[in-house]
Amino acid sequence: MDLPKDFVSKYQKLLGTQAAAFFAAFDEPIKKGYRINPLKINQQLADTDRTASIDYVPFGYYGKVKGHSIDHTTGLVYSQEPSAMLVGEVARPKPGEKVLDLSAAPGGKTTHLASYLGNSGLLVSNEIFKKRAVILAENVERFGLRNVVVTNESPQKLAPLFPNFFDRIVVDAPCSGEGMFRKDPDAMQYWHQDYPKECARLQREILAAAVKMLAPEAELIYSTCTFAPEENEQIIAWLLKTYPALELLPIDKPANVDDGQPAWADNNPELSKTARLFPHHFAGEGHFIAKLKWHKPVMQTTPKLVTSNLTCEQQKLWQIFATDNILTDLPGVLVTFGDQLYCVPKMMIDLKRLTIMRAGVHMGTFKKNRFEPSFALGLALTPLETKKQIEITEEQWRQYVHGETLTLTSAPVTGNGWYQVVVNGNGFGFAKVVGQTLKNFYPKGLRFLVK
Repeated sequence: MDLPKDFVSKYQKLLGTQAAAFFAAFDEPIKKGYRINPLKINQQLADTDRTASIDYVPFGYYGKVKGHSIDHTTGLVYSQEPSAMLVGEVARPKPGEKVLDLSAAPGGKTTHLASYLGNSGLLVSNEIFKKRAVILAENVERFGLRNVVVTNESPQKLAPLFPNFFDRIVVDAPCSGEGMFRKDPDAMQYWHQDYPKECARLQREILAAAVKMLAPEAELIYSTCTFAPEENEQIIAWLLKTYPALELLPIDKPANVDDGQPAWADNNPELSKTARLFPHHFAGEGHFIAKLKWHKPVMQTTPKLVTSNLTCEQQKLWQIFATDNILTDLPGVLVTFGDQLYCVPKMMIDLKRLTIMRAGVHMGTFKKNRFEPSFALGLALTPLETKKQIEITEEQWRQYVHGETLTLTSAPVTGNGWYQVVVNGNGFGFAKVVGQTLKNFYPKGLRFLVK
């Protein structure tokens, strides 16, 4: 790979005798990976190769995900670069916590964090750029998450709305992307000698906002996909000096993960607790991770929480559908945006001052004298939580994702109405049965032809 000359010169000086092996790694094949969604009731893969497991991620594997596949469209698998998976493992939230993923798109870390929350607590997944926030919301929906609110805000806008609020904050900071050069060579076009310093200024601004949202004894996980000391050890050194209440915690490092380099910052020996993932040592791309704890005793205020705004008529229509079709109570607050119904996590603050891309689970749409369930609701519920299901074959799935109406071999004994579509044992939206016809409710924007 033809690396930038200033980049080569910089890392020759920093890495010394290891530089040759480091540069040679950029010409090695890319290592791909994926995670299996532990929230899905059926864990058996339909069309993804289950290759070698990733030993530091309980549900992680090396291998490639096919986008137009049963496993991907049902949210059973999520494609993620192996090094990036270590961030979610270092963060590893506990069920019931309030968690913020501050720079979340496209959703790898959000879905990883949610895998440990188990649809409990609250996960606010934020992305400042709207186009990327749309992709984030789509990935959250496909993974079937119930406790996630996707926001499209700057960290500075979020900070005063969530003072001392979160038990855990993950900042996967925008960075110079040096660790992604092998995976995405186009990233080299943006790189120049001063780019890491420019990124570091932005990272300090983001972290300053993040600290304001930490609850007492909360944890802050900082990561980048760059090798640059300016964005890694030097940022953590700045954090420790600027915020004495932050303590740097040790990271349980898998084999071939290097310690951070104190000499690349202010020689504080504590910096060796951070983790560096180099491609000539570790089977993945470049990454840096630090974990800190916030010990400052602060007065926690209880912000105004979200409340329901359903009319009596809407409540009645929803209850009719729920009684006929659902066996579980989703723990959340029912909120409408126009004619769209959402189930928002109970711990979420009032939504009025936020730009929301996805407010919990999209339940469906109120229409004249009826409620129509969403595709998202059928993904979020397991077949054990619905009263009526239609299991479709792989061939029927191919027809369904293309937008075709399915003909059933016989009419269901339970009659006409809404049924959860099930493929490979997992929910795949809702559809309406009329006689022996399964009408197609797969969203038009998602439809594709399986080749």
